This record gives sequence, C-alpha cells and structure tokens, in this order.
Amino acid sequence: MLVDTVCTLAGLERLIGPTDPERIRLQQAITSHDTPALFDFLMDAFSYQGISDAVAYTYMDEHGRVTWDDLERATTRPALCPKLDSYWRFEGCRFEKTSATCAQPDLMPSCPLPRHDLRNGRLNQTAYSLFFFIRDIADRDLITWIYDQIRAATVGNIRDRSARMVQSLIDPLRNITGVSDKVLSMTLSYLLTAAPPTKQEWVEIGTSMVAIDTLVHNFLIRTGILRRFDAQHPYGPACYRPEGCADIIRRIALRIDARQFTPQYPRFFPRFVQHAIWRYCAQGGLDICNSNNVPSRRPCENSACPLFTLCDRVCLIE
Repeated sequence: MLVDTVCTLAGLERLIGPTDPERIRLQQAITSHDTPALFDFLMDAFSYQGISDAVAYTYMDEHGRVTWDDLERATTRPALCPKLDSYWRFEGCRFEKTSATCAQPDLMPSCPLPRHDLRNGRLNQTAYSLFFFIRDIADRDLITWIYDQIRAATVGNIRDRSARMVQSLIDPLRNITGVSDKVLSMTLSYLLTAAPPTKQEWVEIGTSMVAIDTLVHNFLIRTGILRRFDAQHPYGPACYRPEGCADIIRRIALRIDARQFTPQYPRFFPRFVQHAIWRYCAQGGLDICNSNNVPSRRPCENSACPLFTLCDRVCLIE
C-alpha cells in the first residue's frame, strides 16, 4: 500500500509521551493545572502560524513573547474599550499593527493590546482572545475544561466516540481569533499526547488529530488518493469537512497498524500517518514530493521516488 511505504520511510518513532525536555515540562504543567505555562505554550505554538519556523522563532527571540502574567497585568484595571471587557465582547477588535488601526481607533492610545511587540496585529488579537477564553470560558483552569469537554463527548454511540471527543475541543477553540484548524489540531495533538499515562483518553484524542497543510493536501492529490475516494476539493476548510483530507487520513489509518513501526504506539494512529506524509514531502524531512521537485502542470517524472510505481502522478493543475 502506498501510504504504508510512506510510514515505513518517514514515520517517526517518538510522537507520544514525554520524550524531550519540552514534553516533560508540558506534562508537568498538565499534572499541576499550570494555566500560565499552558497559555505560554499555546501562544508560542500559535505564533508559528503563517510563516517559517525560523522567522517566527527569531522574532520571538529578539522581541520577546507575550505571557499569561503580561495579560493578567494588562487587564487588571477596567478597560475603556468595551472589547476588552470579556471573551464574548472581544470579537471584531480588528487591530492592525502596520496601519495602527482597530475597531475603536479613538480608544487606541489607552489600549494595552497594541503595546505587546508581536510579529503582527493578528497575534496580538490571538493572545487576548486566548486569554479571555481561558479566563471566561475555562474559568482559569484549561486542564479541567479539557477534561470536562472530553467527558461530555464520551456519552453516546461508541462508533463516533473518537470523532466527538476531537470536535469537543476543536469546535470551541476555533472561535479564538486568528487560529486555524490546522494549527489547532497540530498544537492540541502535541499537548494531549504529552499527557501523563493516567490520561489515556487524552492520548487517544491526540493521536486521532491530524493537521492538514498544503504539503499533505497536495500529496493526496498527486498520488491520486483524493480521486480514488471521489473527494476532490480545494485546500482550505473543506480539508476538515466530512470526506475531506483529515477524514480520508483517518480512514487510511484504520488499515495501518502503527504498532508495526513502534510497539508502544496505538494500533489506530492517524496523527502518525499524517505526520509521516508531511515528513515525506517537507524540505526539512525527506524532501521528495513538493512543488520544488514536482511540476504542478505535468505528471511527476521522478522515477527514483519510492512511490513512483504506486502513485497515480496526478497534476496539481489540470
């Protein structure tokens, strides 16, 4: 099977558990319900959205990061701007760093939001939206909120249990300003799979989450997988809808026993399958199936690709 080969060549052996210092710190934050540490982890992850990791990291290293404590201090006094009153009222802030404008420009001189030197105005909005979500929706305890969401989603048909648990977290969090489904899925998967062994449901959900970027989407087109499933669609929100890329990867993962690659893995591991596809394509991985190596308007001619005889070699643009 085509994707079996990808998993053999590009699948990582350590995607679950505290396998590095960052995951160990994250597991400690989960165990101790350390909301400030979890906010800081999430904002770091969200800051990599829409730009290369190197550029995002360099900017944060040079300009600093916004923390939970920063926003606690910034929101201690009653806000003049009504949008900084609560999570429910924050929508539509529209702060833009380059043009120095927002939805309430006359109040901007007294507003704390623009004072954080983040890479762009969208990240300033994301920081406050995430802070208000945790403060107002999760009652300052993100771990208990996650636990309650998962527990409520376990009620019902066992067949759809995993999908319900995933959506119980994704659906509310996708309303945080400036955060895409891709980044949410990737970040939550990392968070949940770093959970201590006592939280088996967390690991189950984290291993079920997949993050679809253009590399993964285009791989599914080029190989003919989308066409075989009669699921052609443009990259974007459709990737996460029924019969979209994420759904197809989960269906493929049902046919692949991840334990053959690492015995400690669960049998059903969509995140592993998706990550292997991404590594097979990415320049930082095997760098095989991407726009630098495969023309968009012609079938792939790379006969050295291990998938060449298995692949339908569909043009991205026909």
